[in-house]
Amino acid sequence: MLQVFPERKPNPLQDANLCSRLVFWWINPLFKIGHKRRLEEDDMYSVLPEDRSQHVGEELQGYWDQEVKRAEKDAREPSLMKAIIKCYWKSYLPFAIFKLFEETFRVLLPRYFEDLLTHFQKFDPSDSGVLFKTYGYTAVLNLCLFIWSILVHFCFYYVQRIGMRLRVAMCHMIYCKVMVRLHILWIGPLNAITAIILLWMEIGISSLAGMALLIIFMLLQSFSGKLFSSLRRKSAAFTDTRLRTMNEVITGIRTIKMYAWEKLFAELITRLRRKEISKILRRSYLDGMNLIFFDTASKLILFITFTTYVLLGNMITVNQVFLAITLYQVVQFTGILLFPTAIENIAETVASVRRIKNFLLLDELPQCDHQLPLDGKTVVNVQDFTAFWDKELRTPTLQGLSFTVRPGELLAVVGPVGAGKSSLLSAVLAELPPSQGQVSVHGRIVYVSQQPWVFSGTVRSNILFGKKYEEERYEKVIKACALEEDLQFLENGDLTVVGDRGTTLSGGQKARVSLARALYQNADIYLLDDPLSAVDAEVSRHLFKQCICQVLHEKITILVTHQWQYLKDASQILVLEKGEMVQKGTYAELLKSGIDFASLLKKENEEAEPSPVPESPTMRTQTSSESSVQSQQSSTPLLKDAPAEDQDTENIQHTLSEERRLEGKVGFKTYKNYFRAGAHWSVIIFLILVNIAAQVAYILQDWWLLSWANEQDTLNITAHEKGNITEMIDLDWYLGIFSGLTASSLLFGVTRSLLALYILVNSSQTLHNKMLKSILRVPVLFFDRNPAGRILNRFSKDIGYMDDVLPSSFQKFFQTFLQVIGVVIVVVVVIPWIAIPVIPLGVIFFFLRRYFLETSRDVKRLECSTQSPVFSHLASSLQGLRTIRAYKAEQRFQELFDSHQDLHSEAWFLLLTITRWFSLRLDIIYLIFICLVDFGSLLLSQTLNVGQLGLILSYALNVMVVFPWCIRLSVEVENMMISVERVIEYTELEQEAPWELEFRPPPDWPNNGMIALSDVNFKYSSDGPLVLKDLTTDIKPGEKVGIVGRTGAGKSSFIAALFRLSEPEGRVWIDKILITEIGLHDLRKKMSIIPQDPIVFTGTMRKNLDPFNKHTDEELWNVLEEVQLKEIIEELPDKMDTELVESGSNLSVGQKQLVCLARNILRKNQILIIDEATAHVDPSTDELIQKKIREKFAQCTVLTIAHRLSTIIDSDRIMVLDSGRLEEYDEPYVLLQNRDGLFYKMVQQLGKAKAAALTETAKQVYFKRNYPDNDDAQ
Repeated sequence: MLQVFPERKPNPLQDANLCSRLVFWWINPLFKIGHKRRLEEDDMYSVLPEDRSQHVGEELQGYWDQEVKRAEKDAREPSLMKAIIKCYWKSYLPFAIFKLFEETFRVLLPRYFEDLLTHFQKFDPSDSGVLFKTYGYTAVLNLCLFIWSILVHFCFYYVQRIGMRLRVAMCHMIYCKVMVRLHILWIGPLNAITAIILLWMEIGISSLAGMALLIIFMLLQSFSGKLFSSLRRKSAAFTDTRLRTMNEVITGIRTIKMYAWEKLFAELITRLRRKEISKILRRSYLDGMNLIFFDTASKLILFITFTTYVLLGNMITVNQVFLAITLYQVVQFTGILLFPTAIENIAETVASVRRIKNFLLLDELPQCDHQLPLDGKTVVNVQDFTAFWDKELRTPTLQGLSFTVRPGELLAVVGPVGAGKSSLLSAVLAELPPSQGQVSVHGRIVYVSQQPWVFSGTVRSNILFGKKYEEERYEKVIKACALEEDLQFLENGDLTVVGDRGTTLSGGQKARVSLARALYQNADIYLLDDPLSAVDAEVSRHLFKQCICQVLHEKITILVTHQWQYLKDASQILVLEKGEMVQKGTYAELLKSGIDFASLLKKENEEAEPSPVPESPTMRTQTSSESSVQSQQSSTPLLKDAPAEDQDTENIQHTLSEERRLEGKVGFKTYKNYFRAGAHWSVIIFLILVNIAAQVAYILQDWWLLSWANEQDTLNITAHEKGNITEMIDLDWYLGIFSGLTASSLLFGVTRSLLALYILVNSSQTLHNKMLKSILRVPVLFFDRNPAGRILNRFSKDIGYMDDVLPSSFQKFFQTFLQVIGVVIVVVVVIPWIAIPVIPLGVIFFFLRRYFLETSRDVKRLECSTQSPVFSHLASSLQGLRTIRAYKAEQRFQELFDSHQDLHSEAWFLLLTITRWFSLRLDIIYLIFICLVDFGSLLLSQTLNVGQLGLILSYALNVMVVFPWCIRLSVEVENMMISVERVIEYTELEQEAPWELEFRPPPDWPNNGMIALSDVNFKYSSDGPLVLKDLTTDIKPGEKVGIVGRTGAGKSSFIAALFRLSEPEGRVWIDKILITEIGLHDLRKKMSIIPQDPIVFTGTMRKNLDPFNKHTDEELWNVLEEVQLKEIIEELPDKMDTELVESGSNLSVGQKQLVCLARNILRKNQILIIDEATAHVDPSTDELIQKKIREKFAQCTVLTIAHRLSTIIDSDRIMVLDSGRLEEYDEPYVLLQNRDGLFYKMVQQLGKAKAAALTETAKQVYFKRNYPDNDDAQ
């Protein structure tokens, strides 16, 4: 395993008895811990064996595999839904049977309470027989309610656990919701049918009028459910695009900041967000309409039913009104609220299952058997191989390749940018399937990618990669990969934790860690995609000799390289151009064929001393342990040229920060900020008043109807005398008031729902934009210390909750809360003494809720924090997918993913369990309240009329369902407010300096490019060490300055200080303007940088070159032609308007580098900074880049961080940094005259011939510049 997870506490559910399981007694110890202190991950119980990710995933996978085989046999398309049903129907069946009984009992409850009302009408305290019968009936009814409540919550827990298993198995949260609501599809209609029968028996044909309206509501909501799903799909597409763009912003933040592109990406994401939020708002309005139906349906149905009943000449009774109110309330909950929700969920699930099914049915890469044949011979054999990455393109990626590599041979693959070198390695890895020919591989493969992949973990775990630690082999690999000195500089050596994307390591260090990983595997076949370009010349020679020529001398090695000085040592050389093999053979054979290696090697021979031609065919046959870089083995190594991309890691280790978990309850400030983000306080107060008015209207409507019925019951005694009872009361008066109250209920209900949803969705939009603005303004150190998955989690899951769940849940909570308060007020008004027991019950409820929230908040936060590693692991795995597959490490990474899933399931399981624990105890409190109401009504039978009793009983029965739901919603809202809290936390992060200040530099600044530094100190964080110390120097206008130094010397920190990626101490002037006195954008826009790792963003080539649309098509085509990309872009379907795939992955690294060069040519800034731009390109492309830089930036100030000393040997001056200090700064030739100088020693380390060549070049440049004779002075 790549990561060790601590053993968890045994789950007490395994040993719990039936009674403990039914009432959730077994979870009590967790509440005791949560009451005393904050819960930590160690407090969670281990996931149950039957819920483990591996178990449930393999179980569902088995059913899916069977379904695929049956579908192939029956010549039909496989159905993932069938596989899910077959996997879980046995688990669901017991629940379904019980649910049938439960819902039948729920619908019949109004009938039982009607009987209680009848007993009340006949109640005679003096008749002991009737007295005991009535009390006994009441007691049995309440006991049945208690048992029913226990079973309801156990049933909820059971089905939610099935949903959790399905979510884990599918790796998708949507399925938890659908499993909870699936039963409503048949329970809702069943309740409606039962209610029709009971009402028909009571009021006859008039019941059909109300039921007709109910059916219309259900049909409308079913239609809205389909419309909801359509809007969900559309918004999901925008969400996916927004999150993909956000992920690119996070991973490319350095480039974005140095190019001052924050506003561009802010506008892009905001534009996507606006489109997304427009769909979400429409979806919320639909959800609001469903809520309006739920609120007003029972009132409208009551109005239609009894208006019809009265107009048909009938008289209403209290019993009829009571039965109708309670039955409609039951049907309202399941038929009006939950049934459309189930329709929406099922429709969404069907669409999601279809998407997942299509993904599962995609063609898989062939499972290649790389086992050794019986003769034990390792070989790589490629015959007539042709393949396409994209078959829509006319030109194949590779065409007609044939070669064979055997043990002990080194195949060097060379060619220009975009020739297909990396694709060739992909073909050997079976990542690029053939359209013609075949690839035969026998032996175990390892692979080193061109852009080295490092996962979050220790340096050691990255090297071992699942292998057992063997000290001798490990130290040999560390030495061969020149990592000894680097590990000494790391705070904890090889046990230092590297962050997501290896942010604590420089580019060269990541390359050597990746190479060390490959060497430690002791495989048969090594595929190396240009690992030598990420390091300086000296280390490159060391790696070639120690790793390739010695450690791998008996292995098959295929090396893609731009370091052509090593071609003499290759067994074979394969020259590629445009995907075709133009030459193949040994170095000598290719020389005879006419390839001018002398000219190709000329530039490289200036870079490194050529390897002597050995007597044996290649250096790989030498087995001696000699090393030309003895300094690597010294405890005090000489200063050497180091990888340029130290990024911001020199001399410091940015340890990965633990995700902060806020403690305690969600504060009032969070709620205030949430509501204020949505609307002004006056609008919020208006919303509260409308909600109260709506609830008052609902209560008055029921009270008026029961008063009407009670009045008619009173007049029944004179029915035989007066004939037509309806003439004895003012029917128009009662009906008019009833109609007015119904209309008021509808008006207030519509207003409060739509207004609330608008405000809360607007809150989500506002806070998202604030968080985006904040994230784009934080220093880059924040991104080094926080994994991309953690940051992205705030924009995905937390914003998702605020978009989709919180607005609806908040509004439902507030409405049900007012409903409960209204019931309590009505009951207290009718039976005032009930307030006496209500107060202690309220106190018990208050303390129970607080006791619950102490644990529930922590469990919810644990659930959020344990999900971040799932995202991070997935993102990291996708980045290193080829490496993982090449190493056959899929199983290990799957196990690690399962471990992360299990950790999240532990928190999720606790969350659903404690919610059931709380809900059951709430039901008990409310059942006590109902008992008091029932028995209190009997005790006060002489002072209550039947209408009053009917009102409080109907409300009590309804609130028995609504009250626990209200409290669950309150807890759900508070838990989801944690997401709001997390988002607000990111809106308050420490910010960089302002982008613009009142003082703005002139438009043409800087027109000279003079840079001056005085007493500059620099560190990346306030508590971090200094990485630049007392720097005082100047760079003249138009001067070309090379910057050199070993790893940790401060080269990249010098660049970071100029760009103010962190604020430098001291003073830095550019053209006599102090850079700390101007805005960051005013500074960064005026400097250009070509980074070592080029960044290309998703979008068109046009947008990547000219994001602000400042240039004409002619200018863009001209610059593409200058960097030799015009032909490639013209072959694309829409040319410059062709969408590049995510992060420009359909371009090679070299082509991306040329795109970066083209950007900077268009920017036309006076200052250019080159961070080893040619590390990953071939010599001809390197020459092209250097030529364009000389042509286009001849009058500019150019700072170059160099691996290859030949790149900077003709500079005007060279800056030598060591441990953050400026040790030497002068013309190259002058520095080389100082035999005790650091630069002199660096040059001498490269060998006599190389040193002499560089010295001669420096001399010629020096005399030409200072003694031009007849040449113009530069």
